[in-house]
Amino acid sequence: MKKRMIALAMSLCMMISALSGCGNDPETPGGGNNPYSGKPTVSAPASDKEIEARIRRVGKAYDGLYSYDDDYDYRGKGMVVYEAACNVECEEAVDYAAGSADNAAVPNGNSGTVPPADDVMPYEDVDWNTENYNAVKESGFVSTATQPFSTFGADVDTATYSNFRRKVYENDGFGISKDAIRIEEMINYFSYDYPDAKDGEKFGTVMDLAPCPWNKDTLLLRVGIKAEEVSAEKGSNIVFLIDTSGSMFDNNKLPLAQKAFNLLQEELTDKDTVSIVTYAGTSEVALEGAKGSEHDKIREAIDGLEAWGSTNGEGGILKAYEIAEKYFIKGGNNRILLATDGDLNVGVSSEAGLISLVEEKKESGVFLSCLGFGSGNYQDDKMEALADHGNGNYSYIDCSREAERVLRDEFFSTLFTVAKDVKFQVEFNPSQVKGYRLIGYENRKMAAEDFADDSKDGGEVGSGQCVTVLYEVVTTDSAYEIPEVESRYNTEDASGNGSDELLTVSIRYKEPDEDVSRLLTYPIGRDQISAEMDDDTSWAAGIAQFGMLMRDSSFAGTSDLGSIRDRLKKDPRIMSDDFRAEFLYMLDMVEENMENK
Repeated sequence: MKKRMIALAMSLCMMISALSGCGNDPETPGGGNNPYSGKPTVSAPASDKEIEARIRRVGKAYDGLYSYDDDYDYRGKGMVVYEAACNVECEEAVDYAAGSADNAAVPNGNSGTVPPADDVMPYEDVDWNTENYNAVKESGFVSTATQPFSTFGADVDTATYSNFRRKVYENDGFGISKDAIRIEEMINYFSYDYPDAKDGEKFGTVMDLAPCPWNKDTLLLRVGIKAEEVSAEKGSNIVFLIDTSGSMFDNNKLPLAQKAFNLLQEELTDKDTVSIVTYAGTSEVALEGAKGSEHDKIREAIDGLEAWGSTNGEGGILKAYEIAEKYFIKGGNNRILLATDGDLNVGVSSEAGLISLVEEKKESGVFLSCLGFGSGNYQDDKMEALADHGNGNYSYIDCSREAERVLRDEFFSTLFTVAKDVKFQVEFNPSQVKGYRLIGYENRKMAAEDFADDSKDGGEVGSGQCVTVLYEVVTTDSAYEIPEVESRYNTEDASGNGSDELLTVSIRYKEPDEDVSRLLTYPIGRDQISAEMDDDTSWAAGIAQFGMLMRDSSFAGTSDLGSIRDRLKKDPRIMSDDFRAEFLYMLDMVEENMENK
């Protein structure tokens, strides 16, 4: 025990040392009045030795967040060692489950006979993994002659990145399903130095074209937007909807969720209203209509929750909407925050049934965001569907630092919607572009005619939030071959012929309390092709390359982990942005694991 306490104390010291004075990268407007320029201000470069030392320091601090000791309970602010326990052994769950025949708190959250404690192996060695992910069919190149329009809903979910990270840090053999890697979520996990929205405008915009780093015959198009920043003058009406079923017993589930919600409630004021609904076999109201400033009262309700029983998610969702509607703040932030592993087994529990449920209830004006927790039985498919169809965001909380990022550091950008049903449509000029490939967003694609149809849902973007989109573009003078379909009709008079425009980016969005969309249009020509990528494009491209390699993509081209790392570590923000430094450390772990196979 003494050795474990010393080790934990050392980990905590490393965390404090690594992260003191460091936070998200500063918002540096770029490009003045030019909407196509977003190059960040570059500070004095750090030496290679300093960069490598920082990467190791921050990475090891994150490694410490996945430590667990059942006798160590550090209850301070900032990073916490105890609360991010991710390597729980089955025997610990068995000891808990033995107290009741009705309890379903075996490690994967499924009911059944609990094996004798003597026969139990460590959690990571037991083949009880029932995690579910929707299939992702990677987008290939499309001929502009046959499909000039590319249309999709905006997505600022970030669950993929932190879910993958916990696999790496848990040393789980990186056994995450390829379908769990949604590249757009990995790219949008990071903040970018996009210009602020001008007065009277909804978004600041950045659009650029540069040579693609993994394919010499294509260009890389980056489209970036940053939503306007608003103040929460009218406050927030928030319902914490917390899964307290037996499957939430593990320390990286309910205990971590409790710490996460306590971080959030500390930021609330008397303008805010907080309610807490729990669900297991039945739904219960643990707190209703409390002022956000009643911190002790809220904390007591959160800390008093225990995991036990089956999972009636339907009952909890209905009760949460009922209370959210009761305390609705007109013009304010009305939102349900659902914390669960997604393992529903009572009432409506299918993905289709849950979608139907939240699509009906979202008409009340209440947004539903999902916070995923845990491993082994994690139901990503249900979580993604609930958030997408409930007009909310989807995050995965793998450790206490992620809880801080989502529910404290980026609370307003994550949870305060300033534009709903945001859609992108890029129209490519067949006379200048012969093919293109959208990177990611496979689950968000839409028909071209859905772009102007206000009855079709897009995505939600929060205050000051950035959305980044990448396309691989093949111009007509490129040697890259795009499969074409012969047509009996003459296409010489097609719209756009004779123009030097390569493409036009169009964006539609609705105000949070409106039902009619507004349109923004940005043409891009050959004169906007840059000789090289700026820091933001380079970083987004590197994350996309990493995601393609993890998916074993046939479009990864010349990408390899070493060259990605060499390029990204030159980003000056490595010295001020913990999340960027931690990514490079994680990349090292993945590369080492691959070399040892």
